[in-house]
Amino acid sequence: MTDAKNADLRRKAAEQLPLAFTHDPANGRDDLLVADPLHAAVKIVDSWPNWPSPVVILAGPVGSGKSHLASIWAERCGAVHIHPVAGSDAAVAAVNGPVFFEDVDRLGFDDTELFHVINSVRENGTSLLMTSRLWPMSWPVTLPDLRSRLKAATVVEIGEPDEELLSQVIVKLFADRQLYIDDKLVLYIVNRMERSLNAAQLIVDRLDRLALARGTRITRLLAAEVLNELGSSGQPD
Repeated sequence: MTDAKNADLRRKAAEQLPLAFTHDPANGRDDLLVADPLHAAVKIVDSWPNWPSPVVILAGPVGSGKSHLASIWAERCGAVHIHPVAGSDAAVAAVNGPVFFEDVDRLGFDDTELFHVINSVRENGTSLLMTSRLWPMSWPVTLPDLRSRLKAATVVEIGEPDEELLSQVIVKLFADRQLYIDDKLVLYIVNRMERSLNAAQLIVDRLDRLALARGTRITRLLAAEVLNELGSSGQPD
């Protein structure tokens, strides 16, 4: 094996060492960054229990902030997580207090069980929050009564994060790690990354670990390397 290959293997091994380090992200309501794509969803979460209907559905793409908002709401009202499948106690949980069901379109559900959950919520004056990448009209519902109940739900769409929100999120994620980078570098990253909050988290995490492993600052060159590694088109100037 050549010296160059040995050096490359040693470098890649060293870059795995910081995996043991952790940080504490700020994920509470006061830490939530609000921009136009999230405004309506934040408003509906903040207005609970004065909802226009007992069932609210947050619909938006992957990484748009649905799970963050659902966790904020659940913590605020003491909601119980449910998965309405056959044989579950989801409808019973809905009798006793607020409930939430995340990733509806990904996890799936039993029509009859979800119908009973919504009925329990309506009859007992509680609340149900659901999150999905798709609007409920696109869910594979075959039970007419459930389809009718879903039409009466309040659906709030979350758009893809814009440049302003992504910039704020990246600054916040670095600040959670006690790191502060130049505004120009933030803009460089935002203009070349996938437009999702998940991508922002992946990029910041990888940059932090790579800079720590190499004992270097977070630079445009390092950012370009990470963006390329994650499938972006970023290139150093």
